[in-house]
Amino acid sequence: MSGPFCHRARWALLAGLLLSACTVEKAPQTAATPDASFAPLKTPLGQVAGMRRLTEAQYRNSIADIFGPDIKVAGRFEPIVRPVHELIATGASASTISPAGLEQFDAMARNIAAQVFAPDRRAQFMPCAPRDAAAPDADCAARTLMPIGRYLFRRPMTQEEIGAFVMMAGKGAGDGQGFYDGMQLAMAAMLVSPQFLYIIESAEPDPAAPGSLRLDNHARAARLSYLLWNTTPNEALLRAADEGKLTDPAQLAAIAQKMVRSPRLEDGVRAFFADMLLFEKFDEMAKDQIVYPRFNPDVASALSEQMLRMIVDQLVTRQGDYRDLFTTRRTFINRALGPLYQAKVSSMQGWVPYEFGEGDDRAGLLGQAGFLALYSHSGRSSPTLRGRAIRELLLCQPVPNPPGNVNFTAVQDVGNKAMPTARIRLNAHNSDPVCAACHKITDPLGLPLERFDGIGAFRRTENAAPIDTAGVFEGTAFQGNVGLGQALAASKSTTECVAGRAFQYATGRMPEDEEATAMALEQGFAADGYRIQALFLRVATMADAYRVSTPPLAKPQVAMMTSPHIREGDRP
Repeated sequence: MSGPFCHRARWALLAGLLLSACTVEKAPQTAATPDASFAPLKTPLGQVAGMRRLTEAQYRNSIADIFGPDIKVAGRFEPIVRPVHELIATGASASTISPAGLEQFDAMARNIAAQVFAPDRRAQFMPCAPRDAAAPDADCAARTLMPIGRYLFRRPMTQEEIGAFVMMAGKGAGDGQGFYDGMQLAMAAMLVSPQFLYIIESAEPDPAAPGSLRLDNHARAARLSYLLWNTTPNEALLRAADEGKLTDPAQLAAIAQKMVRSPRLEDGVRAFFADMLLFEKFDEMAKDQIVYPRFNPDVASALSEQMLRMIVDQLVTRQGDYRDLFTTRRTFINRALGPLYQAKVSSMQGWVPYEFGEGDDRAGLLGQAGFLALYSHSGRSSPTLRGRAIRELLLCQPVPNPPGNVNFTAVQDVGNKAMPTARIRLNAHNSDPVCAACHKITDPLGLPLERFDGIGAFRRTENAAPIDTAGVFEGTAFQGNVGLGQALAASKSTTECVAGRAFQYATGRMPEDEEATAMALEQGFAADGYRIQALFLRVATMADAYRVSTPPLAKPQVAMMTSPHIREGDRP
């Protein structure tokens, strides 16, 4: 569908729909809210307790589940900015869409709508045929758009919404266009509506706590589905929400248990750890080809997938103890990674299971080349980056940024024969007390990984000098990556961190009483044998996760955020 009318009509009608998608009503000022000028933001079904923008993976998964995996989603997604020391899931709660970003979403929406209503596909989405394909048909448009809108908006559409989109379909079908052109226009508008691009969590009065709010059934359906499966609610979950089952604790638990046992939990676990471990950094990772000639695009693209396969195998397939993620010798490799690991893999095998030997210092998550390469510089390894990543990502212990005037000359001089190893260079660098304070936090955890270079390949020496892999954590001394993995596995901080992150990932916020919530979750996690399925189930069914403990939104929030924690080039 093209032409000047379509361009003008699309944006004029789209603007009206975007403005009316969430109503904000005037409210009188009260003594309790002396500066209030607006009432809480409301959806057609209730007050808004939270809004989270869909991630790219959630958008793609939702389209595939609603319209089929053969629908192509082509375009650039405006990134969601990660708040410092938090998750992208938290950043999504304050993420806005720029005009350029909306243009991208509109282009993707029009392309998806054209595929859905293409002659060879539209019959599966239409319960009727128009009386005249060259003219509007309000009845058939409504019968078609209503079920589509229910899946896209993750709740039943209101009569007002149906009327607005049917009107858009009618206008799009006029002026020499046809019925199906109008349907494309209306569906494209649905796909750029905040009701689709954001997970809008609506609230209702909590009968167990008068004066308080809780998430309603449809908000819970979205919460469950995106947490456990990283996609939109399916028909069974929407029906359970329609029937009010998800505010009943017993029925909520039964439904969540079925979802946790589904093979689709793998998608949720992958998304969670990709967020927790800052996998977006893989997109910007670059290595010096002179220093690391065997690092190529095939190796780069395999590193993140290897980590996720190892995580899923340990935690989902084997239903293993989370702590063993740091000590297991099992992983997966493909042909691209074979030379890096000094293992032979035939091109016909694809990904194959692989187990490191007992005498090998490779073990667990920290022995994966992906982690080691991601937290290194382009031309050298970095004990400081690696130690900081362990502190911040796996232990939830923020590390201060270095002062802006730090002199990195000593640590960057990798060719200095008088200081052949990173440990010696860091000792020289740390003679400055300003530097030493932070390096005492990071380096004892990063130096044990120094037998792995900047792309994660094993080495015994640096500049022909033997590498000292001694480290210390929580008062315990150890050697190498294997010792580090054992120390992390034994630490309560490790399990408290992942438990707290799971709550944050599910809700898009930090708990009000962060320490108490993390402790309670960790105790339950321990009682369940540190199984990730059990942790996700606890988060998905705990009352605190659905309790609205802050005032409903007064207007969509715009947040200024800083860039991610660990950046190339600003520290050793």
